[in-house]
Amino acid sequence: MFESFDPSSCKVAILAGGSSGEREISLASGEGARSALVEAGFEVSVLDPANRGDLKVLLGGSFDVAFLCLHGKGGEDGSIQGFLETIGLPYTGSGVWASALAIDKEKAKVFYRAAGIPTPESLVVTRDEPVSVAQIVAELGERCVVKPNTEGSSLGVFIVESAEDLEGAIEQAFQVGERLLVERYVKGTELTVAVVGNDDPTALPIIEIIPQSASYDFESKYAPGGSQHICPARLPEDVAARIREQAVAAHRVLGCAGMSRSDFLLDDDGVAWILETNTIPGMTATSLLPDAARAAGISFPDLCTQLIGFALEGVRR
Repeated sequence: MFESFDPSSCKVAILAGGSSGEREISLASGEGARSALVEAGFEVSVLDPANRGDLKVLLGGSFDVAFLCLHGKGGEDGSIQGFLETIGLPYTGSGVWASALAIDKEKAKVFYRAAGIPTPESLVVTRDEPVSVAQIVAELGERCVVKPNTEGSSLGVFIVESAEDLEGAIEQAFQVGERLLVERYVKGTELTVAVVGNDDPTALPIIEIIPQSASYDFESKYAPGGSQHICPARLPEDVAARIREQAVAAHRVLGCAGMSRSDFLLDDDGVAWILETNTIPGMTATSLLPDAARAAGISFPDLCTQLIGFALEGVRR
């Protein structure tokens, strides 16, 4: 797609670290992207927005593009995107509005439903309002999932088996976020679908995730051997095609650009339930976006080059 694109003429600032609960993963993503971009021929600097000195370097460094490896708050919520818009520096991934929307699971569900993408029923609870366990159980059932509304990497996520455990799970999740999403539990195969592109986004091969623990938690995501990734997923092609279409629809309805990765659960009735969309997927050795790209015949350096190309197209929604 970018035959005339010359990496050697492009000065890249990789932004990694930050101050969210996903800082260590962000730093690992930054190192993964740095290695790939250097291999592709780019001039690369890694900067940490949590460091004021690095922000001064970013402002005065005459960079051509920022490659975002910031996960969670301050990275995927539109904050750093707004800063980069203000200083006029192109950046990889989605713009301010799409980033802020996608990280807010409650609001993203409104857009999924508008696009006809099934998503589990849910309720929102906040720290400053009384929590009615009886109401939650009546609407969602005893088995449900408690998660912070604007966190990623499975931070503060609890699968609740009974009403007796619900209140405790909510209290623990409040240690991670002030606003929680309580979601109906869906039993099914865990799938994730990466999408790349701006005006004409394309879904990469679907990855089937088999966690070594009971659920796809933080350790399963990031510890070596924590989960098995099967790509392409073991699905009939008609089912796979439908889920890829849903991932592209999610990318479009949220206004994403450059890249996204949507997580699904495929139940026994063949319904694929979307859980969330990540606008800055991980770039570590065990990350899913690079895995999907490899299955599509795209090397890690070529993937990173494409993402910079999408950024330089100047498409922002």
